[in-house]
Amino acid sequence: MTPTVGSPKTYLLIFGTLIVLTGVTTGVATIDLGPFNVIVAITIAMTKALLVALFFMHLRHTRHRTKVMAAAGVLWLAILIVLTLSDVLTRGWIPIPPAG
Repeated sequence: MTPTVGSPKTYLLIFGTLIVLTGVTTGVATIDLGPFNVIVAITIAMTKALLVALFFMHLRHTRHRTKVMAAAGVLWLAILIVLTLSDVLTRGWIPIPPAG
């Protein structure tokens, strides 16, 4: 089984896209979008992570088992984020001591 390798043109195109998305992330950080700042930043970050996983980590051309393992990692991350948020967001009843 020979490994499938993308062309240099594809890698340069993906690299350029990642650089542009990094610039967009920086630009969006300076704009006040209200509650949408986090949503836009996470969307851009997820897009960049997907491009890196598909092209530079070669998930696009791997076997089904490898894709399942990558999805399991993303699922585990989602579980950890949900559990952390469920703890942090329910701390409203804890009184905050006054400063000083």
